[in-house]
Amino acid sequence: MSGPPRQGPDGVLGNEVEGYLLWQARIAEAEQRAREFVAPMDWLTTAQREEIERRYITDALHRARADLERVAARCRSLRAEYEHRYSALRRRCVATALTVCAGCVAVGTLLRVL
Repeated sequence: MSGPPRQGPDGVLGNEVEGYLLWQARIAEAEQRAREFVAPMDWLTTAQREEIERRYITDALHRARADLERVAARCRSLRAEYEHRYSALRRRCVATALTVCAGCVAVGTLLRVL
């Protein structure tokens, strides 16, 4: 889904459902790839085939989870960095606006005196 993150109970539920569906798709993909991986190995017994498929799926999902955790950590890091930069920019903008206003008041006061 695109767009800003949704807030409130509906947004959280929507994000959880979306995450669940994406993970289920990842599981289905891993299962399909595991079946394709063992398909040419026709000498394997059924038990061996199932074991290899199970290990392949476990490994693929472990790697996918690690990838997602790295991406999530990077997103949190970027968010913190951007929030810090935004806060600094906001402080500078407020300080500049206050300085300009103070300057205008000072100039106005000087013009009245003269």
